[in-house]
Amino acid sequence: MESSAACKRIIDANLNRSKEALRVVEDIIRFGYDDEELATFSKSIRALLGSIAKKHIDSIEHRDTQNDCLTKVTLKEEKNRDSLFDVLIANFKRTEESLRVLEEVFKLINIDSSLLCKQARYDTYILEKKVYDRYKKH
Repeated sequence: MESSAACKRIIDANLNRSKEALRVVEDIIRFGYDDEELATFSKSIRALLGSIAKKHIDSIEHRDTQNDCLTKVTLKEEKNRDSLFDVLIANFKRTEESLRVLEEVFKLINIDSSLLCKQARYDTYILEKKVYDRYKKH
């Protein structure tokens, strides 16, 4: 089993990324749409990721934000949002992408965590579809 510093950096970054994006999703559903059911669903996915993060807390040791080659790069697309719904969808995509990275990298370190990330990704797809169907018209 591989447990290199690079893998742990990838895990740390993507756990943070997915949890942060899900928090944005949760707060928009909660405060923007006042939807307890879907906000609770989002919160449960974020809690699952929190439990994974606790198991892999040692990944923080490999964090090197100040030397990360992309921390200062911002694409034009990342700056432009036209509505709260656009912010919501962008953060769903951010979550899904980071969960896919976690699923793949965890295959090298901990298959159970990989499978949990896969389930979280599918749950996120389900949540995104429910949100889209319910709020796209707004």
